[in-house]
Amino acid sequence: MDAIDWRTAQRIGELIAGSPPYGGLRVDAVEPLARDFAARVSAYSRLPLDGELPALEMVDRPTWIAANLQTMRPLMAPLSERLGESRGGLSGSLGSVSGLMLGAQVGALTGMLSQRVLGQYDLALLDATVPPRLLLLAPNLAQAAATLRVDRDELVLWVTIHEITHAVQFTGAPWLREHIGGMLKELLEGLQVSLTPDGKGEGNDGPWPRMPKLPDVTELKEIVERARSGQLLRLTLGEDRWRLVERMQSAMSLIEGHAEHTMDAVGAEVLPSLPRLRAAMTRRRSQRGLPWRVLEKLLGLELKMRQYETGKRFCDSVVAEGGPELLARVWSSPAALPSAEELEQPAQWTARIGAVAA
Repeated sequence: MDAIDWRTAQRIGELIAGSPPYGGLRVDAVEPLARDFAARVSAYSRLPLDGELPALEMVDRPTWIAANLQTMRPLMAPLSERLGESRGGLSGSLGSVSGLMLGAQVGALTGMLSQRVLGQYDLALLDATVPPRLLLLAPNLAQAAATLRVDRDELVLWVTIHEITHAVQFTGAPWLREHIGGMLKELLEGLQVSLTPDGKGEGNDGPWPRMPKLPDVTELKEIVERARSGQLLRLTLGEDRWRLVERMQSAMSLIEGHAEHTMDAVGAEVLPSLPRLRAAMTRRRSQRGLPWRVLEKLLGLELKMRQYETGKRFCDSVVAEGGPELLARVWSSPAALPSAEELEQPAQWTARIGAVAA
């Protein structure tokens, strides 16, 4: 039995997200340009357009939540299975309550995120049979354009270029999906989750979660310091698993940074207000309210903001050194992906890739 109540997740997500209007945005005003953008992205990135890209979809927040919950289910399956096993000794009512609580937590997260996301290339990393989707969140784009005081239609086109770049990345470098998905699967399979008193999922003498050992003063100080520096995930996973997380972070920094770099390079050809758009987007990412800053810190979303910045600086530097042709070599194989250190010091990556070519 699934340990997460996904219907509750959808309902809670929709309650938190709200349903603001589309703001007059229509996908048929963008779709004719999408094919041109894909061709431009392909030409700039030197990634081939193999096959048809998914059609653009202009969606509301509830639809975005439903799409992401569907994508999350295979990701959460290993954890959900362990949770289901560990609560096997729970009575039916208590088991249902725990499923509702987990569903509510997942729903609350997606509901809050749905208020901020502008677009998404929705890719099921662990299930290649699920077709990817290109989603644009109409209410958020309309609200962002009004708040940032930028041209709404140009903002929509600019975000579209970003998401299409992701689609071109994963279709033009077919190994990328399996590589990222493999790391994610390895990470998920190594996580241990328990709701039983003994922490093993067996021999359960009662229906209550295991009480953790209270930390001593030294351990408590370390926890506080790591929390302040955003390292709680590292503390939870341990050093071995953290190294895997760092590899995933480096790959995602490149993917996001390359999309940021490309949306500017391609956008410069078609968007007259590009400098203003870039300045406005930078302000939007930095001027988040206190609740959002706290949420980002707790969930590691703050790291995603740094991924955009670090990855874009890397791509900008590589192109300045050797042009788009040199940057295109990052997509040749998993071995060509930059490490965390190389992302910060692009010259190291350039030297390594140049040495391999020689």
